[in-house]
Amino acid sequence: MLNAFVLTAAEGGEGTNSILLPAWPDLIWGSVAFVAVLAVVIWKVLPNVNKALDARRDAIEGSIERAAKAQAEAEAAKASFTDQLAEARAEAARIREQARADAQKIAAEVKEQASADAARIVANAQTAIESERAAALASLRSEVGTLALQLAGGVVGETLSEDQRAAAVVDRFLVDLQASEGASK
Repeated sequence: MLNAFVLTAAEGGEGTNSILLPAWPDLIWGSVAFVAVLAVVIWKVLPNVNKALDARRDAIEGSIERAAKAQAEAEAAKASFTDQLAEARAEAARIREQARADAQKIAAEVKEQASADAARIVANAQTAIESERAAALASLRSEVGTLALQLAGGVVGETLSEDQRAAAVVDRFLVDLQASEGASK
């Protein structure tokens, strides 16, 4: 075949046919076919392609809107959670401060109660000491009186049986004893 082309080229062909410029009938029929194909593409194919592109654009815009809405909801939820966390922290701080105040109040009450109990115990002890001292003095007075009466009875040689006389002797003896103690100091 190559030989045929070479021979045709050498002979000069049938006329002035050029590879770049076809003959007029070929050019007209090729142009008509091109216009027909172009018309079919414009009326049938292009609307379907535009529908597909519009659907794709709508899907992308819808996805972007849904993503933006989801992001806004997430931001709102985050803000809400942040606010709730701040409230919880403030509440915890308030509870801690209240607990500290309550603890200080309870400690003060316990100290006050302990002081009152200690004062009551001291007062009871002092009362008990005073009553025991009075009982001891009464017992001592009775025993000293009995001893003094026996001694006085032994010295005087008679029994002191009268209660008033015996009490007067005992009281005088005790006064003398206290006076001698005061003089020796």
